Amino acid sequence: MPQVHSPLHLAAKHYPQQAALYYWAQNQYHSINYQALSQAVCACAQQLTQQGVRLGDRLGCIDNNSLELVILYWACVDTGVIFCPLSPRFPAQQIASLSMQYGLRHSWAQAAYQHLLPSAGLVVNFSARAATAPQPIDHLRPCNVILTSGSSGQPKAAVHCLANHIASAQGAREVIPIAQGDNWLLSLPLFHIGGLAIVNRCALAGAAITLPTAELSLAEQLQQQPLTHLSLVATQLVRLLQQDKQALRHVKALLLGGGAIAPSLLQQLAPLAINAYTSYGMTEMASQITTGLATSKGSSGKLLNGRELTIIDHKILVKGDTLFLGYLTHDGGNNLWRPLDDQGWFDTQDLGHWDKDGDLVISGRADNMFVCGGENVQPEEIEAALKRHPDIIDAIVFPLPDSEFGFLPAAIIKGSISDVAPLDDFVRQYIASFKRPRRYYPWPDIASTSLKVPRKQLIEAALARQARL
Repeated sequence: MPQVHSPLHLAAKHYPQQAALYYWAQNQYHSINYQALSQAVCACAQQLTQQGVRLGDRLGCIDNNSLELVILYWACVDTGVIFCPLSPRFPAQQIASLSMQYGLRHSWAQAAYQHLLPSAGLVVNFSARAATAPQPIDHLRPCNVILTSGSSGQPKAAVHCLANHIASAQGAREVIPIAQGDNWLLSLPLFHIGGLAIVNRCALAGAAITLPTAELSLAEQLQQQPLTHLSLVATQLVRLLQQDKQALRHVKALLLGGGAIAPSLLQQLAPLAINAYTSYGMTEMASQITTGLATSKGSSGKLLNGRELTIIDHKILVKGDTLFLGYLTHDGGNNLWRPLDDQGWFDTQDLGHWDKDGDLVISGRADNMFVCGGENVQPEEIEAALKRHPDIIDAIVFPLPDSEFGFLPAAIIKGSISDVAPLDDFVRQYIASFKRPRRYYPWPDIASTSLKVPRKQLIEAALARQARL
């Protein structure tokens, strides 16, 4: 089996005194360097082994982003234990069900979430340090499970190996440079592929990650910390620009998620001369697939190295070094299910095309499309048209049942729109008249832990709010 050292331990060897992670405690930021973090990981790995956690076992871990969770991830990489981060927002019953379904034999939770565990969790002393030298590992063995609901709402457990993450980070770094001394805010949770990608990306580069704190606004964190890289959705960026535009002055790269970016938002960024990027990615491909500078044309950039992408009948198919090992089956066993065609392509269920500049343009999800009066309607096309409006930050379009047409488009919009009547004329400039939304709903206030907009939850919340009125 191919043997490599963990990116974390390699960084500790080459940059021992370089800050690896910043965390908030006692009303200020503290740092831990790569040497100390490496020793903490080795000590944690020893404790996992001593408590009977073995190669190939799955460890369910429940916490928000924390130093302890990062240590556990790298300790699992060292020992061959499979790191399975779970959202602390899941109820105890769901966690128990997932633990049985996916064979999570061991568990750990931060003190505040101990009550969510189906049985007694592991006890780890994270302040311990080990002097033992880290050993080479097999970078092709499974190292983590990330739950992805996709569009079905039913969680699927995607399994990656370290080689997937290394290939992902190397390709992403060629477009969004990151180096020793840089600092990326870990604004995405580790139970999301985007969060795990940041951890791997920074370790490979010898850069630092900063754990966000609820005690400070994003602008205040930027004022206190030398952050150089951010991953944000449009809503977070709007809020930040309203709080303090100058807080972004030291940021080198801003990765924007959640679909097409409103041109009005890009215009606000322009005077700051920040490199803002958009990308297309998915859990099954270990995060980013294409990446490019954000422009008003709404593309998702060019294909990154280590990935392959083809488009057949508008459907996007992918494969490459970042392609996951497969999904865990629901029997708690070790079997993996990887739905590929005869040539090894994975069907993303996304629709798109290449533009004249060779950039990928996402048309939408195949399973989001609906029929209106016999015509196919792709919600994402209407959303892109709405987001061209200078006062609309974000939009979600969905079908409403109609006795005559089957379905009619409706829209949830975020922005300062006092009168929706003129929107009909506005969207007709960009889309066919029959595709215009017939009804508008205000954007509900729901939490999201992803760069992707939670379509299903937003639609349910908007309709529920309307029903109460």
